[in-house]
Amino acid sequence: MAEMFQEIFGGYTMNAELDVSFSEETDAIVAKNIEFYSMCEHHMLPFYGKIHIAYVPSGKVFGISKLARLVEKYARRMQIQERLTKQIADEIMRKEIRGVLVIVEAEHLCMKMRGVKNDSLIITECHRGIMEEQKQLRDHVLALIYAKPEMHSF
Repeated sequence: MAEMFQEIFGGYTMNAELDVSFSEETDAIVAKNIEFYSMCEHHMLPFYGKIHIAYVPSGKVFGISKLARLVEKYARRMQIQERLTKQIADEIMRKEIRGVLVIVEAEHLCMKMRGVKNDSLIITECHRGIMEEQKQLRDHVLALIYAKPEMHSF
């Protein structure tokens, strides 16, 4: 059990810095459906789901795996969904980018197993920089996130 708890709550000691970046110009980057698992700090029960991250770089882009590691760093803690959303957005924004949008979609076992016994999907959103300032850009990115994937044959 001790090893399991070290893994589940490993985000407190995890080094997941967004320190690797590549010089590249692009309008926006969207990472959809990053899976996460976390523990509700109020009820000590899991909540889990998917996180979508979109950012507008400023001449440099992050390595793709770095965004998933950043999600893991904050999800593997005693947490609430609202804080998780904000922590991810704020850390990305500190890396000299033009803007970021983070959406967290989660199911909470504390709602499914006790109390209201509701099967709701909770969605939180946080936007910073140009993603907050330019509604048209934000709407475009939201359309990319929620678009149904098309199957392509190569």
